[in-house]
Amino acid sequence: MERQIQFPGILSNKAEENPDFFNWNRVKLRYCDGASFSGDSQYKAGQLYFRGQRIWLAAMEDLMSKGMRHATQALLSGCSAGGLASILHCDEFRGLFPWTTKVKCLSDGGLFLDTIDVSGRRTLRNMFRGVVWLQGVKKNLPWSCANHLNPTLCFFPQHLIADIKTPLFLLNAAYDMWQIQASLAPPSADPHGHWHACRKNYAHCTLSQIQFFQGFRNQMLNAVKGFSRSNKNGLFINSCFAHCQTERQDTWFAQRSPHIGNKGVAESVGNWYFDRADIKAVDCPFPCDKTCHNLVFK
Repeated sequence: MERQIQFPGILSNKAEENPDFFNWNRVKLRYCDGASFSGDSQYKAGQLYFRGQRIWLAAMEDLMSKGMRHATQALLSGCSAGGLASILHCDEFRGLFPWTTKVKCLSDGGLFLDTIDVSGRRTLRNMFRGVVWLQGVKKNLPWSCANHLNPTLCFFPQHLIADIKTPLFLLNAAYDMWQIQASLAPPSADPHGHWHACRKNYAHCTLSQIQFFQGFRNQMLNAVKGFSRSNKNGLFINSCFAHCQTERQDTWFAQRSPHIGNKGVAESVGNWYFDRADIKAVDCPFPCDKTCHNLVFK
């Protein structure tokens, strides 16, 4: 791990880069456990120790002792696996503070869907099953899900978000590039390479491949339907081929950053956090959004 990292986007301390949160105390919690800070198991013979939940608890204890317990406002955010962590630990984070503290959570690019891949199988469910089993995640999953669903399913946000009591904001690209590459059209599901060019660059996708992605977008919108009915929650689903938009300056807050209507990501999150507006922003389907910063891989 690098000894120093940049703090762009939502982590920036410059008002012109991060208008609502620039003067906050900002902490980056290093992610190294492979289960969104929720694992707790060991295999001594193989010298394997999974300690995500303990790392999370130790970090929170350390931060509270350094003054976080005096916070009047707090926001737990993360992107990708960190976005899933901010969902899994949201109510737990809320419980650290007195009820007088304003506490909310933000998941960026963490809305991993339990979906069928291009071969008709469930690649991501199989991956998550391995993670949940290997790392002993079951005991750390939210009880509201684990008491009636298979633990693997409870690692998918679609089965968690409706029961989270703390205000939560979901920011996700409708055509999430990580999910396209690792879940929808991974090489393991595409032995003949029909999706090879498409999964690296949306411009190389055929009409039927784009239609497959539109089906994925529809599943995402269905997954957040109940969640979005709650006034306390926020939503920003833009029709981009992207992944993680809060910790990149060009997508968080810049002259040509992505917008839905006339609102960008930073403005939408800020308006929701500070209760300036109800934010439920859902983009029209591809290719209508011309403000996207789409990811293209060589």
